[in-house]
Amino acid sequence: MSDAAASRPRSRSARRRARELVLQGIYEWLLKDGVEPDNLGAIDAWLREQEGYHEADAEYLSVLFYGAVHQAGALREQFAPHVDRPLTELSPVEHGILLIGSFELVNQVDVPYRVVINEAVELAKAYGGTDGFKFVNGVLDKLAANVRQVEFEARRR
Repeated sequence: MSDAAASRPRSRSARRRARELVLQGIYEWLLKDGVEPDNLGAIDAWLREQEGYHEADAEYLSVLFYGAVHQAGALREQFAPHVDRPLTELSPVEHGILLIGSFELVNQVDVPYRVVINEAVELAKAYGGTDGFKFVNGVLDKLAANVRQVEFEARRR
């Protein structure tokens, strides 16, 4: 690989593939425990064996996976006020997407909030229930208004 190719940022599709794999990992974590991050190494190893891993932005995948899991309690506190039911009633897919989207909104300020929401909606359309994408969009839009207030207001003008 040339130096120019190595220094070029990964494509959006590489980040989307990373988000898809992170969703699989968080789904697995939620089904096994969802509270303590004790089994992350095994899940990480499993993710690296999945088809398409080589197409993903591996660095971003790691940041999202470990970040969302380690900050899950704080992230849940931030998005819970915008959820219309107890968090225990969320499907693991919706729950995982909200953790990923919330982590990105709070921590990945270089990614515009509209991109974060759009990517979460696309995950929900691909992997969630029939109208899960509408739910995810609504929750993350309200969260963005709180955690990305300046960016959110500038976009609304």
